[in-house]
Amino acid sequence: MFGAFRSPRTVVFGHGQIGSLAGHVAAFGKKPLLVTDQRLANDPAFAAAKAALVAAGLDVGVFADVEAELPAHCLEAGIAAAREFDADVIVGIGGGSCIDAAKIIALIAAHGGAISDYYGELKVPGPIVPVIAVPTTAGTGSEVTPVAVIADPGKAVKVGLSSPHLLPQVAICDPDLTASCPPGLTAYSGADALVHAIEAFTTARRAEDPKITLEHVFVGKNAFTDAFAREAIVNIGRSLARAVADGSDGAARADVMLGATQAGLAFGTAGTSICHAVQYPVGALTHTAHGLGVALMLPYALEFNRNHALADIAEIGRMMGFAADDQCDEAAVDACIAGIAALLKEIGIPSTLAEIGVAEKDLGWIAEQALGANRLIKNNPRPVDRAGMDQLVAAAFAGDRAMLNDKVCVEGVR
Repeated sequence: MFGAFRSPRTVVFGHGQIGSLAGHVAAFGKKPLLVTDQRLANDPAFAAAKAALVAAGLDVGVFADVEAELPAHCLEAGIAAAREFDADVIVGIGGGSCIDAAKIIALIAAHGGAISDYYGELKVPGPIVPVIAVPTTAGTGSEVTPVAVIADPGKAVKVGLSSPHLLPQVAICDPDLTASCPPGLTAYSGADALVHAIEAFTTARRAEDPKITLEHVFVGKNAFTDAFAREAIVNIGRSLARAVADGSDGAARADVMLGATQAGLAFGTAGTSICHAVQYPVGALTHTAHGLGVALMLPYALEFNRNHALADIAEIGRMMGFAADDQCDEAAVDACIAGIAALLKEIGIPSTLAEIGVAEKDLGWIAEQALGANRLIKNNPRPVDRAGMDQLVAAAFAGDRAMLNDKVCVEGVR
């Protein structure tokens, strides 16, 4: 019975809660810098939020040049903007890239140096400039996680920074802000959140070492993260297809955003695993959306891991309504994987790596790069070696989960 949990000081969720932004910002400073992208900077909701801050007597700056996937050059411009404005609060408004940008800008504003000085785990030496996160998509969970991911031109794949100091002070999650998300973005971001929840729920348990939370950002599956992951799986599973089909369905939007935040609270402590490890090189090759890539891999990862997380995957199938309560775990796992594959197909997620432009000649490189993401690979419930990773990406390329289907019980099955 081990539990560990990290989160912002305050998490606010609900329709209309963007109205609390000025009060939360004023509690931390007087010169907020709003960090967003060009599309959102022209959105009426952004203009209204900025106006509320000004009306509260705050001196407001704006950096609106965040780019998708966070290339390093846009971050350098944001860091310069924060320094010139002398910001004492950083407000990230937008999708995961905007919130990750806010974290990194706040980090460098507090500690200086180069962004690369902080690559990896636990490299941030202390608190950063306060960050307030306002997500406008329901997917990344960045508003409640200790992680930021960037695209460094000197690296083949994206690079992560992870430290409890990167947690925002406040997360304001208002599902009304997702109303303008088009169906594709709703699908990819919501599917990303589903993967976060499922990977957190199935990630490996660690030995209950008293030093684990001091020496690791991600500490594995535990009592607290399981509670958030379960709620996330239920909320996203029952409403994602509805939110994609009808963006005006406020109840579905709320379910998916709540689930995305719950999933962030789960994986921000437990960690994610092989879906994310494979997506990084796949995304670098194909320039496809992160959520698309991790979701595409999900059915294959579940099949790959089935004998090391059988009871957990069976429970997921029951929570999502794909498996009956009286089914044995083997049958429930089959139903779970088939049901998730059908849901992803319904919302427009491709089912093979070949469909998104991966060439067969690149499979070896993808496997090599994915295996190098040790912070993710070490979380997987099944130990992963090169032969296993080659098998996984080959199956995802061919669209054949049967290539991974070994139902013989193995040592280590829970």
